[in-house]
Amino acid sequence: MTLHFVIPIAPVTKKNSQRIVKLGKRYAIMPSKQYKAYEKAAMLFIPQDYRNITAPVTVQAVFYMRERRRVDLTNLLEALDDVLVYAGLLADDHCKIIVSHDGSRVAYDKDHPRTEVTVRSYKGALPW
Repeated sequence: MTLHFVIPIAPVTKKNSQRIVKLGKRYAIMPSKQYKAYEKAAMLFIPQDYRNITAPVTVQAVFYMRERRRVDLTNLLEALDDVLVYAGLLADDHCKIIVSHDGSRVAYDKDHPRTEVTVRSYKGALPW
């Protein structure tokens, strides 16, 4: 199985702008409003062909950023993985399902920021 799709909106990290929210008598760290808007918008571009994948896969992503500033690839991947789970494509984002992010990178495209995603079956997964 190979699934390729594009999320045609500027990539957003989950960690860089977290917010502290009071929930009753306690506080919690929540993703930023910007990330939540990205998550909701990105879901519209995730194919519905497959649902709740539990088999081992590799997720390759090329994040095209609007600016040539430094960005943490790990944070971008974490946000994408969470969106894939939130959208129902993957059952979870733990290491038994997403076994690799090989080939993922950050690139630059001022006019068309986006994320190009390829999800492939991974045949060489270790038996857990």
